[in-house]
Amino acid sequence: MGSIRTRTARTPLQTASLAVGVVFLLVGVLGFIPGVTTDVDQLLFAGHRSDAMLLGVFEVSILHNIVHLLFGVAGIVLARTWQGARTFLIGGGAIYLLLWVYGMLVGHDTAANFVPVNSADNWLHLILGLGMVALGVALGRRSATRGRL
Repeated sequence: MGSIRTRTARTPLQTASLAVGVVFLLVGVLGFIPGVTTDVDQLLFAGHRSDAMLLGVFEVSILHNIVHLLFGVAGIVLARTWQGARTFLIGGGAIYLLLWVYGMLVGHDTAANFVPVNSADNWLHLILGLGMVALGVALGRRSATRGRL
């Protein structure tokens, strides 16, 4: 006979981390799919000359898509624990806020725009950063022990 595994209920914080992770993973995959990403044949590894556009709006590159995939995996893996989920949401949100500042400061047609980002990316990064931090703070107010019922 095998061992019986019990499931612990996922907290709202962990569910939020899992959901955000799944969305990032999906966006990372969609960045490689022709039709969803326009001019996918012009997808470069990095740099502002990658003319591929996710949904025809957000400038992407292979590096940009890989970052989304890695954030997705991190969100899913870290959702396993209350502390991991909180770290992902607040820490990941802070990283996206830094990426927003970077995008606002760097010229879109310069070599420094290696990610690459455009105006639509910049504002999305601001919304993502604020949203992730807000989720992490609001849902992470309870301690890990009180968060598990």
